[in-house]
Amino acid sequence: MAISAQLVKELREKTGAGMMDCKKALVQTDGDMEKAIDFLREKGIAKAANKGDRIAAEGLTSIIVNGNEAVILEVNSETDFVAKNEGFQVLVKELGEHLLANKPATVEEALEQTINGVKVADHINAVVAKIGEKLTLRRFEVVTKTDNDAFGAYLHMGGRISVLSVLEGTTDADAAKDVSMHIAALKPKYVSRDQVDASELDREREVLTQQALNEGKPEKIVAKMVEGRINKFYEEICVVDQTFVKNPDQKVGQFVESKGGSVKSFVRFEVGEGIEKRQENFAEEVMNQVKKD
Repeated sequence: MAISAQLVKELREKTGAGMMDCKKALVQTDGDMEKAIDFLREKGIAKAANKGDRIAAEGLTSIIVNGNEAVILEVNSETDFVAKNEGFQVLVKELGEHLLANKPATVEEALEQTINGVKVADHINAVVAKIGEKLTLRRFEVVTKTDNDAFGAYLHMGGRISVLSVLEGTTDADAAKDVSMHIAALKPKYVSRDQVDASELDREREVLTQQALNEGKPEKIVAKMVEGRINKFYEEICVVDQTFVKNPDQKVGQFVESKGGSVKSFVRFEVGEGIEKRQENFAEEVMNQVKKD
């Protein structure tokens, strides 16, 4: 029998399986929705449908560099165990290559594009069905440089943290990687002072002023003290002002200048940062089960 697009869409919404898998299931079951759902479940393809409410806060970050273009991305899984799965790692690589080649503006746009002849979202769902965990393309950033610049690509703990930096005016990739390693360790928020938002600076100055007054410092010297502490604040959040981890006698900015360049930009991704992880209470879970029994 002929299978309508509407029927395929309905089965996809109910199971989370890919379009082609849904069409095949409906053909196999002569358009019977319930039998088609069972067919997909038997094949393990419908597993993806029930994972939408789970929290995927583990996974991998990755970087792919191709000439003057590079992409840094994060793909999440539910457990760290799955992050070590070869199928998951292949998916991360495939997604990175796709993002670099197609340069979508957003994750939503990326999921609507096609990879290996199917939608990216469906491709991810197919891997979900095999692995049995919720998987999510969380974020990415495509970065470009010129022939006179250097990429610094650094992965820490196999991709737990990734940093992609760009040094301008030097082609020293080793120096750029050293800067990325520093960023992975010290987690700066900005390249330099001129990037710090004025409202963030005003808030910090307010806090430091109140701290000094609470310490009983005379008002006439508070302003001078605050400016000294603001300089310390800059050293905490601006990479060029930070003491270089590989040489405590140098600031990062000075190190890069010694290589004939400057820090243009950086992107730092850490797996799961900002995601509220579900706290499992196994003792409570067991007790609840005992009470039920």
